[in-house]
Amino acid sequence: MSGYKSDFLRILDERGFIHQISDETGLDELLCKESVTAYIGFDPTAPSLHAGSLIQIMMLHWFQQTGHRPISLMGGGTGMVGDPSFKDEARKLMSVDQIEENIASLKRVFSRYLDYEDSGRPALMINNADWLRSINYLEFLRDVGRHFSVNRMLSFDSVKLRLDREQSLSFLEFNYMILQAYDFVVLNQRYDCRLQMGGSDQWGNIVNGIDLGHRMGTPQLYALTSPLLTTASGAKMGKSATGAIWLNPEMLSAYDFWQYWRNTEDADVSRFLKLYTTLPMEEIERLSALGGSEINDVKKILATEVTAILHGREAAEQAAETARKTFEEGGVSENLPAIEIPGSELKAGIGMLAAFVQAGLAASNGEMRRHVKGGAVRVNDEPVSDERMMLDESHLRDGVIKLSLGKKKHALVKPV
Repeated sequence: MSGYKSDFLRILDERGFIHQISDETGLDELLCKESVTAYIGFDPTAPSLHAGSLIQIMMLHWFQQTGHRPISLMGGGTGMVGDPSFKDEARKLMSVDQIEENIASLKRVFSRYLDYEDSGRPALMINNADWLRSINYLEFLRDVGRHFSVNRMLSFDSVKLRLDREQSLSFLEFNYMILQAYDFVVLNQRYDCRLQMGGSDQWGNIVNGIDLGHRMGTPQLYALTSPLLTTASGAKMGKSATGAIWLNPEMLSAYDFWQYWRNTEDADVSRFLKLYTTLPMEEIERLSALGGSEINDVKKILATEVTAILHGREAAEQAAETARKTFEEGGVSENLPAIEIPGSELKAGIGMLAAFVQAGLAASNGEMRRHVKGGAVRVNDEPVSDERMMLDESHLRDGVIKLSLGKKKHALVKPV
C-alpha cells in the first residue's frame, strides 16, 4: 500500500523503514484517528546497543515526533531466556545483576532519541521483568500457554531454521516467543499499546502476540517491521573491521562513531541519510543528487548528522574538525583517540605492533604484521617496514606519537 494518510506511516514509507505491516489500512486509519502507543523490545545482552539497533530507535523517534507515544521495552525478564531467532546456538545466560547493570547502561542512549519528559505524550521506558519475574508457572500455563499451538510454533522460520540445521533448540528458548507474545498483551492491558514494531526477523513473534491478544480479548493489535539492513557490499550493519559500532560513548568515542559513518559506501549514502538522520527529505534529495568528489562532502554531512543526535552537535562538529586536520592537513589533532602509556614504559621502549593493537587499530599482532608487509603502517606519518620496531621517547612529537593504519585509522600514544 502507498499513499498513507497518517504522518507516521508516510514518513516511514518515504524514508525506507517499512518491510511488512499486518493490516496497513487498519493501522493507517487508527494513526489518523487517535494518538497511539507502540513499543519495540530490546534485550539487554550487552552494556550497549550497537548501530544495528539504530533503525529501530529511529522508528520510535519518528513515532513520537508524529504525535504518538513510544515505549522502549527493556527485556529484564526475556533477557534471562534469550531470543533464539535466527541464532545458531543458545545465548549465554546472564545473571539478574548483569541484566540490571546492562539496562542501566542502555538507558542513557535512548534519551538522545526519545523525550521521556514531554508534558503531552512522554515516551515510556518499561522493564518486562515487572510482570515476567513474578509469573506463577502453573497459572501461566493454564491462562496463556493453552492458546499456543506447538505445530504452529514449529513452522516459524526462526525455529525451523535451527531445527533444519539439526541444531538444538532448548525448551527455555522455545518459551521466548510465548513470553514476547505475552508482553504485547500486558502492554495493551496496562498502557493501551496497539502496535509492536521490530526488525523483519521478529515478524513471527509479533504476529504471535497479535494472535494471543485476539484470544485473550484485546482490541485489534498491529505489527510493523523494518528490513534487516546490510551495506551495499553485504556487510552487517553495526559492525566494522575492528568490531561492533557501540552507541555508548565509553565503549566507542564520538570520533570513531563519526568515522564509521564517514566511511559509508557511495551506494548507501542516500539510504542512510533517510534512515539515520532527521534532515528534511528535500535536503536529502538535493544531497543524493550530488556525485563525483562531492559525494565525500555528503558523507561528512551524514557522519556529522548521525553523530550529532547521539553525542550532541558540539561533539559531532569536533569529530569532523579532527578528521579534517588529520586527513586534509596531515596534522595531529588532540581529539584523536589516544592511549596512555606510563612514561617509564615508553622510556624503556614498547613494541610498535602492541601499541597499534592496544590503540584498537588492529585486532592482533598477526594482523599488524600483515599490514606492515602491505605498507599500510605509519608512525608520525613515516612508513614502517620493520615489524620489530620499538617506540620510545625519541618518537614523541609535540608530546605524542601518531599511529596510522591506512589513510583513515589514526590514534595517539601519550606518556603519563
